[in-house]
Amino acid sequence: MNQPEQSAETPVDPLAERKQKTNFNKLQKRIRRNVGKAIEDYNMIEDGDKIMVCLSGGKDSYTMLDILMSLQKSAPVKFELVAVNMDQKQPGFPEEVLPAYLESIGVPYHIVEKDTYSVVKDIIPEGKTTCSLCSRLRRGTLYGFAEKIGANKIALGHHRDDIIETLFLNMFHGGKLKAMPPKLLSDDKRHVLIRPLAYCKEKDIEKFATAKEFPIIPCNLCGSQENLQRQNIKQMLAQWDKDQPGRSENIFAAVCNVAPSQLGDTNLFDFKGLQEQQEGPHLGKNLNLLDVVQVD
Repeated sequence: MNQPEQSAETPVDPLAERKQKTNFNKLQKRIRRNVGKAIEDYNMIEDGDKIMVCLSGGKDSYTMLDILMSLQKSAPVKFELVAVNMDQKQPGFPEEVLPAYLESIGVPYHIVEKDTYSVVKDIIPEGKTTCSLCSRLRRGTLYGFAEKIGANKIALGHHRDDIIETLFLNMFHGGKLKAMPPKLLSDDKRHVLIRPLAYCKEKDIEKFATAKEFPIIPCNLCGSQENLQRQNIKQMLAQWDKDQPGRSENIFAAVCNVAPSQLGDTNLFDFKGLQEQQEGPHLGKNLNLLDVVQVD
């Protein structure tokens, strides 16, 4: 006996649809507000800037570009956006995805072709972490391209969680109290890097990217390397937040609220010169220990 044909379309629940739209609007406003605050706090964007937006094909850079384009329409200053993707010649990389997307949203873009994949694979032994070398090669190429197109700012898609993870990576494995600054002048002083997503949570970005249906391109250069140091840090922080909600917020607040005199870096604080600042009526006098210590 033949079953009656089912409708191909799933009935739409108006209440659920309205709730979903409301939640998305709240999410978008929250991300936009956080990006706007980071831009204001660090003076990331100024009138006349030409910003090269580095687009990897991941959720973070897609979100960054989307929000910057939105802010561009209402910002009190005029600035130019140019999306740039670096095709590293990874096997199976879908070359057509990003150009099609960027053309559909009407943003100027460039695809920079550079075979860093082969370089990384030749230098890094099989099974070892490739991220560090890959990042350096990519950064050098993008810096050079920014000069070529006349961009005075380079926007990177690192978010709040990236900054916190980098702090612990440097502490545990580098012996440095160092993270990712929201704004940075390169060592050669030729490039200003900005991270507009610095105040944004990764979980918000994930939800936003899913709702917007960005054509995500996964990075398969390093495979799934679950034992990467960053993955371990990410898991540690996730467990901390589970045990004590809000801990990540406090850690990030600490990154932005540093007290050099309470640490130990002699390059940041003049510990040797403290005596010169010391005040008190006893200065310059030698104390007689018999005056302050009772001897039996």
